[in-house]
Amino acid sequence: MKGKLTVNMIRNRAMRIAASLATFAMVGMTNAGTMMASAKKTASSSTSDVDLEKVTSPIIGLINNVLNVLIPLVAAVGAVFCITLGVKYSRAEEPQEREKAKQHLKSAIIGFVLVFVLIVALRLGEPILRDWMNDAAPQK
Repeated sequence: MKGKLTVNMIRNRAMRIAASLATFAMVGMTNAGTMMASAKKTASSSTSDVDLEKVTSPIIGLINNVLNVLIPLVAAVGAVFCITLGVKYSRAEEPQEREKAKQHLKSAIIGFVLVFVLIVALRLGEPILRDWMNDAAPQK
């Protein structure tokens, strides 16, 4: 029976996988408990020493840099892709091909508009999130 999996073989493999997962979960819970106790001890000793600006400024800078590249990139790729699909639509001779190309063009336009709107929403929402983080941070 080389190459065939029997019910017993599948059951044995499943039990080994479950045992491995249980072991990893126990190790993870032990480490998480130790880290939580350490964090509580650190938090109770120095709650006024928290400075979120050191953490948030690199993240916000990264988001701004990525968005500065993504907006023109999405616009360029969307334009080229829609032009390519438009040419494919105009050259289609069969009605099925024409309908298929038309549907692909509609889907591409909807997808790129959605991506562009989400990128702009992230750009507009970034100051709101920054203000929210600064308001939530403990004052010195």
